[in-house]
Amino acid sequence: MVQKSLAIPIVSALEIGAVECCPSVLAAPLDADEAAELARGFHALGDPVRLRVLSMLAAAPAGEICVCDLVGPVGKTQGTISHHLRILGEAGLVHGDRRGKWVWYSLDRGRLAALKGAIEP
Repeated sequence: MVQKSLAIPIVSALEIGAVECCPSVLAAPLDADEAAELARGFHALGDPVRLRVLSMLAAAPAGEICVCDLVGPVGKTQGTISHHLRILGEAGLVHGDRRGKWVWYSLDRGRLAALKGAIEP
């Protein structure tokens, strides 16, 4: 079976080298680019459905979950789940891998750790 990686358009200041992600908000005042990069990540975490999806991905024994397996436990439609996964993907928190007609998602633990580090002293 040929696997195709899902292209989630994520172009962040981190990727283009504009800022080093993610400075601590407690260490020094943030500049506008640093604040915008952090806000993208924290905004994605500011929704109960997205937090549930992230927790399910983090607890997944294989480290990934098919989008089809999120619909029932989350109690939302496939379209709603896809919307939330798109937001998480744009924030760099999840990555999708298309396999046939389904997409399998995994958590980007590095990005999550960077956001965590941004609120630590």
